[in-house]
Amino acid sequence: MSEAPPILLQYEGEGEFSPAGSHWAKQADKHFVIGERYALIEHQERSQKSHAHFFALVHEAWTNLPEHLAEQYPTSERLRKHCLIKAGFADSQTFVCASKAEAQRMAAFIRPIDEFSIISVKDATVTRWTAKSQSMRAMGREDFQRSKDGVLQILSDMIGTTPAELQKAQAA
Repeated sequence: MSEAPPILLQYEGEGEFSPAGSHWAKQADKHFVIGERYALIEHQERSQKSHAHFFALVHEAWTNLPEHLAEQYPTSERLRKHCLIKAGFADSQTFVCASKAEAQRMAAFIRPIDEFSIISVKDATVTRWTAKSQSMRAMGREDFQRSKDGVLQILSDMIGTTPAELQKAQAA
């Protein structure tokens, strides 16, 4: 049996839950066995407010980058994705080449595939990191909060402040 997706339940009182509609009942029937016991874990959706707040903070940090960094990050999107990668919210691919020269050619070839990726060449090995998506669908509440905290710390370090100061500046 495949892993069950989250099933929306309604609390009925007296310790009883039931699927919140016919769609959810069908999903429960498909994934669960009558009489078996299952652990119920609350799944909290992340808020649009938190999502928007984060992007506003990234933009605020971007507008306050020192000149030498502003050239590297012409958009707040590039800055956000760079910080996601640095904070560990990234996927990586490693390519082992036959020589250092081939590795340099490989890096040049894959660089344009994703303008936001970070490419590293060490000897005959090329590694490409791409930022994980922070979309509501791709990243749940806890992962989003961890990525948000990590990115804000990196951004704050880049502009010489703290995450709390950055949030105060954005609120003003």
